[in-house]
Amino acid sequence: MKIIGRRIERPITFSASAELLAEGSRFNESLSGLPTGNTAFIPKGVFRFKNHEEANRHQENCLIDGMVKTAMERK
Repeated sequence: MKIIGRRIERPITFSASAELLAEGSRFNESLSGLPTGNTAFIPKGVFRFKNHEEANRHQENCLIDGMVKTAMERK
């Protein structure tokens, strides 16, 4: 098994330290830049695929198109 990176488990405390509070604030700020839950990049409908690769390719293409559309709207 290959380990990539390490996740640091933060202790649960009664009162947060200033460092952890600042880290949480930065995390929240980075999340606010993501698209909202109102954005669905995959169009509605029923899709039938011959295999998983074809379904994955469709999902990736829809995601790419949605990301491009979002980037163009933000410009």
